Amino acid sequence: MKKCSLSVWFVMLCQCLCLAQQPHSGNPIFTGWYADPEAVVFDNRCWVFPTYSAEYDKQLYFDAFSSRDLVKWKKHPRVLTSENVQWAKRAMWAPAIVKKGKLYYLFFSANDVHEGEVGGIGVAVSKKPQGPYKDALGKPLLQQIVNGAQPIDQYVFCDDDGQYYMYYGGWGHCNVVRLADDLLSIVPFSDGETFKEVTPDQYVEGPFMLKYHGKYYFMWSEGGWGQPNYCVSYAISDSPLGPFRRIGKILEQDRSVATGAGHHSVIKGRGDNEWYIVYHRRPLNETAANSRQVCIDRLYFDANGYIQPVKMTFEGVEATKLKK
Repeated sequence: MKKCSLSVWFVMLCQCLCLAQQPHSGNPIFTGWYADPEAVVFDNRCWVFPTYSAEYDKQLYFDAFSSRDLVKWKKHPRVLTSENVQWAKRAMWAPAIVKKGKLYYLFFSANDVHEGEVGGIGVAVSKKPQGPYKDALGKPLLQQIVNGAQPIDQYVFCDDDGQYYMYYGGWGHCNVVRLADDLLSIVPFSDGETFKEVTPDQYVEGPFMLKYHGKYYFMWSEGGWGQPNYCVSYAISDSPLGPFRRIGKILEQDRSVATGAGHHSVIKGRGDNEWYIVYHRRPLNETAANSRQVCIDRLYFDANGYIQPVKMTFEGVEATKLKK
């Protein structure tokens, strides 16, 4: 009887000590199979727009998740569905979102498009980050295959001068295009080119751009998305148009934590050097390609401006206040 009582008290003490500690997000940060997370901060709240990880024919909608502290997350189901995009029939992937003026622009790809097929990158618009979003064009914004890049995995980056660029591409090729002021069309660069290929060594898909101390950090995913070797690498340039020469990996599998870590995004916290990487990974006990979960961990720059390798954790990150 005494042993039982002592054990109960010991468990209660441990629980109290845990509660007294700073709460952590834990990984994954929300339940369900999701991938390709686009994380962004709007009005002091972090929003994550992921791909629903399932068979292509079942990928007919996007859910979103929001949090004020990176620990407690609220689900916003079906912010965009194929019912609101007449040309999207399957494989709705990798949303990317920006706010301009009073509107939110949700870019996405659909149909796993090939040459001569209908599909590619579309854009939907809403007055609220949680939607509902409606197709803005009634057709893809970008459908053609240029420089060998499948029109998927778009990321929209706004430079300090207000110019919006869209980086995109699968099949081992990446292009960058300029978006018009209304974000609903593509316009040529000053040299007359419309598509510029910026493919770095070993690029596969999932481009992302980050600006830090005046430098452009171009990031992407390598390996096979359904394989353990999926990972993230990066390059640094003085221009948003490159050239981008591969520096090395910053996120990859850890056989004590998870495999298939990749297709990420990055957000900034309140501190000057407070950065977070949001990505998907596959639990160690899962081998199915679509068994992917969204996770978050800290990202650090060293004194020379290089990104340090990310340490994947089960704990995730501490609660924090966001500012933007």
